[in-house]
Amino acid sequence: MGFLWFILIGLAAGWLAGRLMRGSSFGAVGDIVVGVVGALIGGFLFRTLGLSIRGGLLGSLIVATIGAVVLLFLLRFVERGKA
Repeated sequence: MGFLWFILIGLAAGWLAGRLMRGSSFGAVGDIVVGVVGALIGGFLFRTLGLSIRGGLLGSLIVATIGAVVLLFLLRFVERGKA
């Protein structure tokens, strides 16, 4: 059941990050990938900075969304450099 929550949080975080960054959606699978990778990035950033968000599901969604926004920002930065 934990894996299903991880995927659902990834989907929600990827979708939210796409909206916050004013980008288009990547579809369900793309949003899941962005959200899951974002969750890993967000977890790393929060641990590195010594920050802790409590709140279970909502806290996980916040961390994953912040990480997904960072991921999208970095992807757009790299994409601009190629143009």
